[in-house]
Amino acid sequence: MMASSTIPSSSSSCFHQLQFPSSTRKPTKPFSVSPIRASVSEKPSSISVPSVSVSSPEPTKLPIRKIPGDHGIPLIGPYKDRVDYFYNQGRDEFFKKRIQKYQSTVFRTNVPPGPLIAKNPNVVVLLDGKSFPTLFDTEKVDKTDVFTGTFMPSTELTGGYRVLSYLDPSEPKHAQLKRLMFFLLKSRREHVIPEFHIAFTELFESLEKELSKNGKVSFGEANDQAAFNFLARSLFGANPAETELDLDGPKLIQKWILFQLSPVLKLGLPSLIEDQILRNFRLPASIIKKDYQRLYNFFYQSSGFIFDEAERLGVSREEACHNLLFATCFNSLGGMKLFFPNVLKWIGRGGVKLHSDLATEVRTAVRSAGGKVTMAAMENMPLMKSVVYEAFRVDPPVPLQFGRVRKDMVIESHDHAFRVKKGEMLFGYQPFATKDPKIFERAEEFVGDRFMGAEGEKLLKHVLWSNGPETATPTVNDKQCAGKDFVTLVSRLLVVELFLRYDSFEIQVGTSPLGSAVTLTSLKRASF
Repeated sequence: MMASSTIPSSSSSCFHQLQFPSSTRKPTKPFSVSPIRASVSEKPSSISVPSVSVSSPEPTKLPIRKIPGDHGIPLIGPYKDRVDYFYNQGRDEFFKKRIQKYQSTVFRTNVPPGPLIAKNPNVVVLLDGKSFPTLFDTEKVDKTDVFTGTFMPSTELTGGYRVLSYLDPSEPKHAQLKRLMFFLLKSRREHVIPEFHIAFTELFESLEKELSKNGKVSFGEANDQAAFNFLARSLFGANPAETELDLDGPKLIQKWILFQLSPVLKLGLPSLIEDQILRNFRLPASIIKKDYQRLYNFFYQSSGFIFDEAERLGVSREEACHNLLFATCFNSLGGMKLFFPNVLKWIGRGGVKLHSDLATEVRTAVRSAGGKVTMAAMENMPLMKSVVYEAFRVDPPVPLQFGRVRKDMVIESHDHAFRVKKGEMLFGYQPFATKDPKIFERAEEFVGDRFMGAEGEKLLKHVLWSNGPETATPTVNDKQCAGKDFVTLVSRLLVVELFLRYDSFEIQVGTSPLGSAVTLTSLKRASF
């Protein structure tokens, strides 16, 4: 799932059969965005957080250093940093220049959008593999309403509810909703592999036709439709094309995500116009009310068996539906929209030798499994697994992480220790942490076999794409993506389906507001 995240999972090795009960329930009432009603997911006024020590910050053997950098003059400093971040320097160069200036991977700055949308853009930046995991420790950081950073999109975009991604584990509703996501994934696990095969066979067939006609074909739009079809069929047993939603889902979702993330997206408009339109004012949620209603209706009509479990957990059907929609469309589809082109980009750039090795490994393992793609067969594909982990490392689908300090404490980088105060906002740019040269050799390169063998597997604890280390398992008490292993599984399935069908492929890579734009220029069908 995206995101600060992307959809939720439990262990991918535990997929077993469970019958899907039929349901004839229909919505008893249409969903209305406005007026917003208070809900049980509203931030409680007297919520109790887990007991946290109030003793002095923990001792450190590293030299204490004052955090370098500053936030500049109010309004002027945040505006200057925002222009540098988006236009003068770009995101990566913005952080590189400050690392060089301060000779530190921990420093103070401002992050977009800043005023007027975010009142306080001040952050302490963590850009190395040692300090970054502080953002995962919910005893040290509060994750309330920081999913998208220093601002939170209007709850009018999620039916008046604060959905799971914005809840801190200290809030009772967090555990209820995360358990619901675990239930969904567990109950539909047997449908994932076959439905992925169907949806992405349809995708590849359509790409081949377009490629033969025009000599090239964009992967993005076709991937969006295939991914949404797969998620709807595998998780909800519903085919969007046979409902009132038809094939409109991905376009409606893209527009809905734009209204949530527009303050921190670069759309490619003239810089002055884009900055004034997107960074200073929120796009009115009322504009997409009807679009969201169509999505809501689809999920309500498809989720009867999940609603029964939601009510057992103490979650209303309406609140469950908004959370299921968000987890599927924002977290899961958003993650596949971002990450699948990245997988193709890095494997495509890896060249014919990597392609040949992957094709041989994938086909050999599948033939040994009787010609079927199974979990066991994929466990016998070490290069394929390593390639997917490496793509997560160099291009994590959710690059930004935030957390508010719960208590005065000390954060350590490789070289220094830094004191931070209760209430300060911590910010991490994940691609820098996962390409830390003090952890990874050839850190900036895509090395397909990096995680193979015993030594390679030891490095998996430093792969951090899921709001937690790859070696950890999500629980109701943390903010690690509930669908961590689901996302890993479908990413592996993409590589498997690709090399069962093709010996090699060639690409062109551009940019888009949500990541890489991949154009396929050649698909060489399997020859062995």
